Amino acid sequence: MEAFTDVLLVTANVGSLFDNVGEIQNEWLQELYKTIHSHNPQFIALHFQEVGGKDYMVNMGHAENFFWNIESSEEMKDFDRVCIYVDNQFQAEDRFTALGSLYFIHKALKNIYQYDFNVKDFKAVSGQNKHVGSLDGVTTVEKEKFPKNFWPDFKWSRKGFMRTRWIIHNQGLDLVNVHLFHDASNLVACNSSPSIYSANRKHALRYVINRISDSRYSPMPFILFGDFNFRLDTLSLVQHLSIAADVQTVKKECSNEVEKIICEEKDNDHQVVLHIEEKLFAYLHQAVFMEDNGRALLKYDEEVAAFHDVIKEEDITFPPSYPYSEEYTKPTQYMKTRCPAWCDRVLMSHTVQEFIHKGDDGEKSIVYNTVGPNVCMGDHKPVFLFFLLKTNGH
Repeated sequence: MEAFTDVLLVTANVGSLFDNVGEIQNEWLQELYKTIHSHNPQFIALHFQEVGGKDYMVNMGHAENFFWNIESSEEMKDFDRVCIYVDNQFQAEDRFTALGSLYFIHKALKNIYQYDFNVKDFKAVSGQNKHVGSLDGVTTVEKEKFPKNFWPDFKWSRKGFMRTRWIIHNQGLDLVNVHLFHDASNLVACNSSPSIYSANRKHALRYVINRISDSRYSPMPFILFGDFNFRLDTLSLVQHLSIAADVQTVKKECSNEVEKIICEEKDNDHQVVLHIEEKLFAYLHQAVFMEDNGRALLKYDEEVAAFHDVIKEEDITFPPSYPYSEEYTKPTQYMKTRCPAWCDRVLMSHTVQEFIHKGDDGEKSIVYNTVGPNVCMGDHKPVFLFFLLKTNGH
């Protein structure tokens, strides 16, 4: 007999929630609960990146409160088993990732097991399992920060991945929380196609896939969800946006370094269409990122294509998930710091596809979307995937 388990996966870069504590956090939680309520899942996985925000030494205490708020909320009372893994050990610079993975299991879900990477066996999940701090001795999670020698030219940051392994009824699954490298400078991102940053992310993602597929443990179907920091191919996009404009490159006086790129309309009083600096990306017609959910720009979203041999993704039908304004009253506007992009994603191995119930036409058995599209959620909108996992009865 074929049975299904309703699964909800959410990924959220929550850095800005801790950098501006207050109104946003409360609304953020309400939007999360709305999403949970509307899909009624039996298994929830929340993957967070940048726990504690930029000022994590000051904010880590707020982060713990944030997680306890979720866990103890009225909305989560029917989830009687919880597994929480939060890496907040910022003192251990060589290992700190600022990743947090939270898993909630509904009382109706009976057969669920979690892998112990130490004894290489599955154990039934029971009770509240909370690990906040150093995760070094925790055997049900595997955590790794990207090696420093990967990118000798770049500042070593808290990027890495965290994996847990599950059996739901009789279906095994690796769930991997991922945070890849961002674009440090818009100007550098414009230099080549693909950009140097894109090449770094590709290298890092291939590393993650190789690590979770290597021979230490028998490989399993996997779902990677996190902040991949995937960006649009900036050079091609800028060429497209400035096709009818005069492009000026302004260099610093003291060096030959490019300081800004300015694209002006040829007529129309030479109105500036696009102005790019290291941390500025101001495009006059910002609506293009929202119109039809930014569909016209998806052709510049090329970074995941390099992994089509191993990874699938549901169709994207939501606008870029980053960088939204952090102003409470502007929940659907982008900041002018970066070119909007689909940074936050849920990617799955081809093998997972076989276990997802596709449903008949008209039946919404898979939903891939953002949480809180019309509410200020910080600079990243969380992204979720809801689906029915095929499990063969009891």
